[in-house]
Amino acid sequence: MLLKDKIALITGGTQGIGKAIAERFIKEGARAIICGRNKKTGEATAKELGGNCEYYQVDVSKRDQVQAWVDDVIKKHKRIDVLVNNAGIANDGQLVKMKDGELVSQMSEEAFDSVIDVNLKGTFNCAQAVSPIMIRQLQGVILNTSSVTANNGSFGLGNYVASKEGINGLTKVWSRELGKHNIRVNVVAPGFTDTNLVDTIPKEALENIIRQIPLKRLAKPEEIANAYAFLASDEASFINGASLRVDGGHVMGT
Repeated sequence: MLLKDKIALITGGTQGIGKAIAERFIKEGARAIICGRNKKTGEATAKELGGNCEYYQVDVSKRDQVQAWVDDVIKKHKRIDVLVNNAGIANDGQLVKMKDGELVSQMSEEAFDSVIDVNLKGTFNCAQAVSPIMIRQLQGVILNTSSVTANNGSFGLGNYVASKEGINGLTKVWSRELGKHNIRVNVVAPGFTDTNLVDTIPKEALENIIRQIPLKRLAKPEEIANAYAFLASDEASFINGASLRVDGGHVMGT
């Protein structure tokens, strides 16, 4: 019971890796309070995970929604022990695509902004909302979510990679700013994981990705969740400002 009686907020906790994190936290004794934009999916997930799971409909890119969520959790539970910033989206596109010297297509401003707003600004919104609470408690854990693509780069994902590199930077800064209040801030960088997101990757491209992973397979969501459970627990009490890659040793071009 690594997280016994902990109150844990998990953004993007309705499916995929976020759902696996919530499930693992509950098994470790925590109360998982998940949020996501799709109410139907969120309510179904909360029902599936049982009485120690609560769902809130929240768009993390909207500061007022995040603050209302945090305020209600404090009203009900009086504290927040762990924040997992897991919510994230992708909206692929090349910077520019040229053919015969002519511009064919380019990443739209809307596509760029949408990813930055959810992935990077959403992480900022949630961390800023919970930090005063954790400072008053003199304890807390904030876990952010980066990606293997932030380390290796990924063709056509400039907006996504920028958001994840930004999260890496925020983690380093916040670990320095909040450490004196006994708040640990770390980041997990998952590799390619067997979730619905990989269904959008063409078969040939996915096979190429797997060839670049020394373990020769995708991660399982629960394997990613294990890293979050460890870093959220007292077992990781002296780990702060760290980045943990959970990617099977993925190296581009091998």
